[in-house]
Amino acid sequence: MSFTEASATETTFITLSVDDQQELLSLARESIRVRLLLERDLLIDETAFSPALQQQATSFVTLRKKGQLRGCIGSTQITEPLVTNVVHHAMASAIDDPRFPPVTLDEESALHIEISVLSTPNLLTFADEKELLAQLSSKRDGLTIEVGANKATFLPDVWNSMKDETEFLSQLKLKADLATDFWSDNLKAWNYQTNCFSE
Repeated sequence: MSFTEASATETTFITLSVDDQQELLSLARESIRVRLLLERDLLIDETAFSPALQQQATSFVTLRKKGQLRGCIGSTQITEPLVTNVVHHAMASAIDDPRFPPVTLDEESALHIEISVLSTPNLLTFADEKELLAQLSSKRDGLTIEVGANKATFLPDVWNSMKDETEFLSQLKLKADLATDFWSDNLKAWNYQTNCFSE
């Protein structure tokens, strides 16, 4: 499924209550436990949750252990209800992040879970790299780039480890298996924001 596209000035978020957020955090942890204990996916009835959680949206689930990243999996493509999306990404962040070995059952209780719900991505219009960089809001925007089969995204919290917009984009190019000085008129980019909450 392709990106849901919005105008460059529009930011669309699902409105989540505190109860909705706690429900998602509980489901994320339960999804991890079921996977580790029973070696299967957590099965849910999407219709049993609030209308907000049944809306189509996407997320990233980040796991930390003693403050250190232990896994992070998500998607920028909207393909399913938010509640299902979080359940899938929680399990995947524990098991399928290629940067880390799978989480063990002994580790589960030490994990800290953070969920980032993405706004509708905005397709950006630009003629060159300077125009692209000028549209980014540091500390606030996530960014996805795509050219051909090369594609990558950085969540807004990646800004915390970057000195400026130029480094942010250069490192994102590397993540997409592109050279830091790569440029093409066929490059596409989307910015988005996140609603983050954690245990």
